[in-house]
Amino acid sequence: MSWRVVVITKRAKLDLQLGKMVVRSDETVRIVLSEISTIIIESTAVSLTTSLIAELAKRKIKVIFCDEKRNPSCELVNYYGSHDTSNKVRRQIVWKQNTKEAVWTEIVTEKIRKQKELLEALGKEEAALLASYLKEIEWNDETNREGHAAKVYFNALFGMDFTRTEDNFINAALNYGYSIILSAFTREVVANGYITQLGLFHDNMFNQFNLASDLMEPFRILVDREVTEMKLLQFEHEEKMQLVNILNHEILIDGKTQYVNNAIKIYCKSVFDALEEDDSLLIRFYGIEL
Repeated sequence: MSWRVVVITKRAKLDLQLGKMVVRSDETVRIVLSEISTIIIESTAVSLTTSLIAELAKRKIKVIFCDEKRNPSCELVNYYGSHDTSNKVRRQIVWKQNTKEAVWTEIVTEKIRKQKELLEALGKEEAALLASYLKEIEWNDETNREGHAAKVYFNALFGMDFTRTEDNFINAALNYGYSIILSAFTREVVANGYITQLGLFHDNMFNQFNLASDLMEPFRILVDREVTEMKLLQFEHEEKMQLVNILNHEILIDGKTQYVNNAIKIYCKSVFDALEEDDSLLIRFYGIEL
C-alpha cells in the first residue's frame, strides 16, 4: 500500500523511468511510484513530462500544485478512477435522500464527538457544552449543532477573540492542513469511481469537491490538534511540512493501527458501502489517543 508523501520544494524536472519518478535537480533522485500516495509540488519552477502525469493519474497518485506563495492552489483529478465509474456515478445520482441524511447525521455527530475529545484532552471546560450538543443533535442536524459547536470549539482552542475569517498564522495553518486532508479525500472519492461535485450535505455550485468536503469533517480535528501544538511565530516551509506529515501519523480504525492516509481509504470505502447498502452502521470511524 502506498505511503510516501513527496514534497518538491525547488526547481526540478520530473519524469518517468521504469516505474519510477525521476527528480532531476541539484542531484537526481528516483522514487518508486508504487510507494507514493501524494506528491506536493511547492515550487512554481518545476516541470513535469506528460508521460509522468499520465502514469500518476493511472496509479491514482494525488498531485497537489502550489502557487507562488507555496499554498495549495489546484490538484490533479482523474477523469476515471474505477473500471465501473459510469455505473457508480449513475448510482450516486440516485442515492436516497433519507440515506444521505442518515450518513450525514453520523458524520456530524462524530465530528462534534472528536472536537469534544480534543477539548477534554486539553483540559478545556467547554468540552461539557459540546457533550450537551451531542445529545441535542437531530436528524440531518436540522438545528445546526455543528455550527454552534464550531464557535465554542475554536474559541476554546485559540481564544475568545479568534475567528476563522481573520488573516493570521493560525488560520493559515488550519487552511493549509485542511487543504491537504481534502486532497486525500478527493483522491479516494475518484479512486472509488464517484464524482466529487455531488455531496451529501455540501451543495455549493462553486465547490468542485462537495462530497470530499462532507466526508473529511471528522478528520479536520487531526489538523486542529497539530496546530494547537505548533508555536506559530511564522508559517513557512517547516510548519507546512509538519502539517503534511499528519498523513503519516498513526490512528486506530476498524480494530487496527493505520497511517492516516490508509485510514482515509478505509473510512471512505465504509461510507460508500453505507450509502450503497442503505445502512449508516457500516461507517468505520477512527479513534486516536489524545
